[in-house]
Amino acid sequence: MGPGGGDGVGELRSIAPPFVASGPSGVAVRTRLKDLTPDDEKVLRLVGAHLRSLASKDLKARCRDGMEYSGEAWAVRKRELTPLSSSRWAGSITKATHDQWALARRGQLAHIQNLEAGVRTIEDRLSLPVGQKGTKKAPGGYRSRREWHAKSRRLRVLQDRLAAARADREAGLVHVVRGGTCLARTRHHLEAAQLTESTWRGRWEAERWFCQADGESGKRYGNETIRVSPDGEVSIKLPAPLAHLANSPHGRYVLGCQVAFAHRGEEWADRVAANRAIAYRIHLDTGRDRWYVTASWQLPPTPALPIEAALAHGVIGVDMNADHLAAWRLDTHGNPTGTPRRFFYDLTGTAEHCDAQVRHALTRLLHWARTCGVGAIAVEDLHFTAEKTREKHGRKKRFRQLISGMPTGRLRARLSSMADQTGIAVIAVDPAYTSRWGAQHWQKPLTTTTRTTTRHEAAAVAIGRRAQGHPIRRRTTPPPHDQSDRVGHRTVQARPGVPGREEPRPRIPGPRTRSVGAGRGANAGNQNAQHRPGRSAEQQSWQQDSQ
Repeated sequence: MGPGGGDGVGELRSIAPPFVASGPSGVAVRTRLKDLTPDDEKVLRLVGAHLRSLASKDLKARCRDGMEYSGEAWAVRKRELTPLSSSRWAGSITKATHDQWALARRGQLAHIQNLEAGVRTIEDRLSLPVGQKGTKKAPGGYRSRREWHAKSRRLRVLQDRLAAARADREAGLVHVVRGGTCLARTRHHLEAAQLTESTWRGRWEAERWFCQADGESGKRYGNETIRVSPDGEVSIKLPAPLAHLANSPHGRYVLGCQVAFAHRGEEWADRVAANRAIAYRIHLDTGRDRWYVTASWQLPPTPALPIEAALAHGVIGVDMNADHLAAWRLDTHGNPTGTPRRFFYDLTGTAEHCDAQVRHALTRLLHWARTCGVGAIAVEDLHFTAEKTREKHGRKKRFRQLISGMPTGRLRARLSSMADQTGIAVIAVDPAYTSRWGAQHWQKPLTTTTRTTTRHEAAAVAIGRRAQGHPIRRRTTPPPHDQSDRVGHRTVQARPGVPGREEPRPRIPGPRTRSVGAGRGANAGNQNAQHRPGRSAEQQSWQQDSQ
């Protein structure tokens, strides 16, 4: 793999056993709302803006409650929202608020852990003499007194931020921005973002709109609030203040377009026909000026495939890097077969572009796996939570940007989701030492006159062997000029505890000629007849043949 593969030196840490990654727990498919009339867009904008104000107020109330949250408080908030919308709209708003608050809470903990790691690193380096050399395992002191002084000031800043973050967490206070912090900050840098104020305002309002509803099993077509019929008709239950805009009975508004889900359309149609729960979300893509509807539902948990069954037909080891996936197919014995493959992608640009690049690379990988007949793909169980800190890598700004841009979690989650439909298992392995040991044991042996094996391809072999339970290192070679092999290609295969490893080779009847291999003559099992050092044959007196 690329940077962050756990290739440290010094004392080796224990290696976690490989495991089969769990499949997806839900499905989300999206399609476009085409041929909307001006009245349709007007209604969608009004519904989104009205529910946005209710969602903002509910989020403010939830953040004000902090750790004093209870089920009764949730019920009170829902009762207050029901007259202004509906019971089901109020339920969707309060549930989305709860999920958003919980996400902010987890992000707050991650921020505290990041600050603690930075404080520890600076304190350790400040305690060392200026100019002291570091090692691959631990950094040394700062290079100059000027840098030492600057880092001591930054230490105070981080300590203040850490104290404030800990105080907020103890008080149950979280900071949430509906619409996204990144977009909010863009308002102060419109020229750099190449946006006008009106364009930014339209995007900001669209991101803050709320038009999503959870499904309910047993109800018609699986959702009473936003309903999509089997023939593609989309209707919305209007909030109470907007009920006068309804064009259908029971306060519903039917859009003048038909939708169809190309991906997983049959699965969606089966759920709709069976009135099983489906959640919908309607949103506007301001960049393309298009409306979309997203359908999502949960999948029943499936038992994980035993790792032995997944590896029955070999495995493909995959090493993730900043710009490509390096993959190599291994047979059931852990031997690399065929030629390695590389699947390139470009992670520069918008998040949508990066996600599409990763998806296309994984699609090509899965097509190759199905062509090879392999039932498992091995990837590293990567995370860079401790490696992204500014204080750990210091001046290595490009390196920090490199590992920050690698979508490690997204890649494994998307690979598991896509592989679930093809019947290919995803095996996660410990990433420790895969790059270093792969290059040490496999890069040179796999290099030929017509192919140069890269470090990443050698790491893919190491990842595949670790998934199969084989050691990464190759079999050891015999000592030079030993009497049996003469620096031959034979390697030591049996371990000390293997029964029969010291026994003589099996005797095969037949004449002992030059064409007969070693150990296959009449005296193959007779150690005394082979005149080896230390045997009794050396102590016998020599007599010349009378003939």
